[in-house]
Amino acid sequence: MTRQRLYLYDTTLRDGQQTQGVQFSAAEKAEIALLLDGLGVDHIEGGWPGANPTDSEFFAAAPPTRATLTAFGMTKRAGRSAENDDVLAAVLNAGTPTVCLVGKTHPFHVREALGITPHENLENICASVAHVVAQGREAIFDAEHFFDGYAEDPGFALSCLRAALDAGARWLVLCDTNGGTLPARVGEVTAQVIAAGIPGDRLGIHCHDDTGNAVACTLAAVDAGARQVQGTLNGLGERCGNASLTSLIPTLLLKEPYASTLQIGVGTGGLASLTRISRRLDEILNRASARDLPYVGASAFAHKAGLHASAIVKNPATYEHVPPESVGNQRIIPMSNQAGQSNLRARLTDAGIDIARDDPALPRILELVKSREDQGYAYDGAQASFELLARRELGILPAFFQVERYRVTIERRMNALGRRISVSEAVVVARIGDKRLISASESMDEHGGDRGPVSALWHALAKDLGPYQASVDGMRLTDFRVRITGAGVDAVTRVNIDSADDRGRSWSTVGVSPNLVDASFEALVDAIDWKLVHDGVQPK
Repeated sequence: MTRQRLYLYDTTLRDGQQTQGVQFSAAEKAEIALLLDGLGVDHIEGGWPGANPTDSEFFAAAPPTRATLTAFGMTKRAGRSAENDDVLAAVLNAGTPTVCLVGKTHPFHVREALGITPHENLENICASVAHVVAQGREAIFDAEHFFDGYAEDPGFALSCLRAALDAGARWLVLCDTNGGTLPARVGEVTAQVIAAGIPGDRLGIHCHDDTGNAVACTLAAVDAGARQVQGTLNGLGERCGNASLTSLIPTLLLKEPYASTLQIGVGTGGLASLTRISRRLDEILNRASARDLPYVGASAFAHKAGLHASAIVKNPATYEHVPPESVGNQRIIPMSNQAGQSNLRARLTDAGIDIARDDPALPRILELVKSREDQGYAYDGAQASFELLARRELGILPAFFQVERYRVTIERRMNALGRRISVSEAVVVARIGDKRLISASESMDEHGGDRGPVSALWHALAKDLGPYQASVDGMRLTDFRVRITGAGVDAVTRVNIDSADDRGRSWSTVGVSPNLVDASFEALVDAIDWKLVHDGVQPK
C-alpha cells in the first residue's frame, strides 16, 4: 500500500514566540532552527521579517537548512497594490523560498477588524498570493479564523480559499485561531472543504489549544484528509499554546492508522532526538521542562505504584504505550512512601546496582525511604538522592569529601551608584583526605545585583574541590524549587534541585531542613556526589 505524504510545518520561531514570557534572540532562533532541521520537519517558519529587529536579523543571517525556511506576513492592505505594499515587500525581501501570508476568512473580522468589503478582502488575498508566486516563491495561505468564519458564512470562507488556490497558493491552511473548535467539528468541516473541491493534498491545519484539544483537532483534520500539519515544539504559542509537535510527531510515526498510511520526513533517528530537542528548547528559554508532557516529559514513563512497577519489570508493555527510548526518553521507577520492593529493586537495577531479591538491605532501605518521607523528603522527584541513600545503606557510596562547615552572610550595602543592594557571601570548608580546602564566593550578577545565598553557596562549594574539580566543572544547576511542608513551628523546607552536565545527563536531588539554606546545601552536596559516582571517579 502506498503511503500518503504528510508535511510538517513548524512555527515555534514565530507563533511560539508569542508565548507570554518568551522572547528569542536571533542567535537562539538560529540554534532552534538547526534543532528543528535535525528533527526532520519540512518547513521552518522563522518569523515576520520587518515586524521587529530580531526577526529581520535572523533572516539576514539564517543558517542553511534542509527544511524550507519560510517567512510569515499578511496579505496586502486595501487601497494599494501588492507591488507597493511595504509590509508585504519586507516579507518578500527576506528571500525565503516559501512565504506564508495570513488573511481573513471570517466575515466578522473583515467587517470589524479590517473595515472593508468582502470583495476587497478577496482581492487582497488573490493579489497578494499572485505577487508571491510571480516572484518564484512557494505561497502558503493561512486562512485565519477559518472555522469560526465557516460557521457564520461557509460560502465566503470557501471563496477565500478558492481565491488563494486560483492565485497559485501551494497550501491553504485551515486555522482555528481562537482555539475553540472541537475535534469532531474540525474533522467535519475539513471533510466538507474537500468535498467542495479543495484538494486534501493542498490543505493544512493550524490549531490552538484553548480547549486542550489542539492535538486531537489536528489529528481529526488529518483523518479527514488534510496533509500539512502545523505546530510548535512543546506546544508553545499565544494564550494556551499551539498544537504540540512533540506530541504529534511520535503519534504520527508510532500509532495506527497513521504509521502505516502516512509518510513524514522524520525518521526513527530523528524521533530518538525528540526528548533532547524538547528539553534543549526549555534550556534556551531558561525554564523548567514540564514533567507531564506526553512522550518527552520526565514523568512520561514514570511508574510510581508498586503494582505497576512489578509488572513493568516483567514486561514494560504492561504499562507503557511505546518504548521510552523510541523518543529518546527513559523509564523511571520513583521511590515514595507508596513504593514496594518491586519498585525498589527496579530502581536500583536502573541505577546499576545489582541486589538479590532476598537481600536484607531491601526492607531496611524501604523503611528508611518511608521514614524520611515522613520527615518531609520526597524521592519520587529526586531519583539521584534516593540512589545515594540506597548506596549509603548498602555500604557502596564512596566518601569523596567531607564538609567541615559552611557560612553564609547577607549584607545590605551601598553600590557605586549610591543604591542599596543586598550581597550574599558564602564560605565552605571541605576536607578531602588529609587536605583542607577553603573556598569563598560573593554572589553578584553582571549588573551588580545579588543572586542570593544559595547561589553564593553553590559557587563556593563548586569553586575548589581539588581532584574532583574536572567533574564539578562539567555540571550546572538547571532548576531550584522550594516547598514548605507542615505548619507552624513544625514546618520544614524542602528544596529540589535539578542538575545537568556536559554529557547530556540530568538528575534531581532533595534536601530538607527547617532552614532554607541548609536544605539547599544538602541537595547541592547530593548533586555533586551523584555526578562523581556516575563519572566513575575514585575517592582520594
